[in-house]
Amino acid sequence: MGRHGAPGPSDGDVGPLKGARVLIARGPDRSAELVAALKGVGAEPLLLPLIDFEEARDQHSLDVAFDALGAGAYTWLVISSVTTIQALETKAAERGSTLSTWLPGSTQVATVGPATRRVLESRGVAVDLAPARIQSGAGLLDIWPAGRSSVLLPQADIADPRLRRGIEARGASVQAVIAYHTVDYPADPGRRLPACQPPLEAPGAGDRPPAPVLTAAEAKRAVNAGLLDVVVAASPSAARRIQADLAPLGGCRFVAIGLATAGEAEALGLAVASIAKEPTASGLVAAVVRSLAPGTSPSPHQPQPSTQ
Repeated sequence: MGRHGAPGPSDGDVGPLKGARVLIARGPDRSAELVAALKGVGAEPLLLPLIDFEEARDQHSLDVAFDALGAGAYTWLVISSVTTIQALETKAAERGSTLSTWLPGSTQVATVGPATRRVLESRGVAVDLAPARIQSGAGLLDIWPAGRSSVLLPQADIADPRLRRGIEARGASVQAVIAYHTVDYPADPGRRLPACQPPLEAPGAGDRPPAPVLTAAEAKRAVNAGLLDVVVAASPSAARRIQADLAPLGGCRFVAIGLATAGEAEALGLAVASIAKEPTASGLVAAVVRSLAPGTSPSPHQPQPSTQ
């Protein structure tokens, strides 16, 4: 039996999260890796799609920037999310190309975290600069080379401006362009940006939901009834929706993917039980385990630039 007395798919599993019901604030096509990792340690994951992604409204500006990228106009391409990769791959496909082929050899690529780096490298795109210690926009700023350069920064419409400002403060000229829009789930089918599937995902994994999918109303009822142990937010925008749709969380612990998400949650009055040290499935699982440890309290931190 699970922690709340109801049988679940994880009842036969053995692990530190045996029986724990963990709500992931993401859609099915962006959650397979985390769901598998949680199941592997005995948890019962549930999904709550809150945000989705649509193609940029201003396609002209994105096209101009992407063509300039292919022509070698930029010293650096900075990619701060996996969703940005999908937006750029869509642009390359429109031109009968791939992102790796479109990028000139003279253009260096920087990213902020291991998931984005792994997807880029699986597409044949070499990553020249990525933070090792703080895997976020703030971590990238810590290692950004000072001096004059030209930078293309495609990003979400709600991206925190501190990454752009920080790169500019180090002497670069930054062209920030909206690559996609973050919207409430579900996105308009005619404008929806397909998920960028991570490498090594099992064939057919996107054909069916990896875990049960709840509506916001169902999730709220589960929170109120004390039937959820943890809710996981993978972006500041997800934290905002959790606060709006689910708060107060009562005994349900809030776990954040990083400092930016934690900072947004705490600014909204949500107590953060644990913060993932790395923005990966294994890092989030470890954070969920810590959140349920006896005596867990919110983690102190300093706000960091977010990507969504």
